[in-house]
Amino acid sequence: IINEPTAAAIAYGLDKRGGEKNILVFDLGGGTFDVTALTIDNGVFEVLATNGDTHLGGEDFDQRVMKYFMREFNKKYKTDMSGDSRAKQKLRREVERVKRTLSSQPSARLEVEA
Repeated sequence: IINEPTAAAIAYGLDKRGGEKNILVFDLGGGTFDVTALTIDNGVFEVLATNGDTHLGGEDFDQRVMKYFMREFNKKYKTDMSGDSRAKQKLRREVERVKRTLSSQPSARLEVEA
């Protein structure tokens, strides 16, 4: 069994390239953000340091983006949607969809049905 940063380095084929390498692996999960520094030399991986924040992840980004759009909606339409759980759920689904799209595309459009 290997740790996640080593698995990520192998997945990108970093163990196949010759010579010693220093690598920094970022792991942004749903609720955590971890950074690991490691070296690879002749296929041998050594973790030099690892650290993370258990209170920062994709869900935190979703919350910030949702708050932003709720404020913008409130400014534009003078309507507070924070008490409308159905509207917030629709917005959350769109925010998550757009976040995934932006992982592979330079732009995305966010639309929520009224």
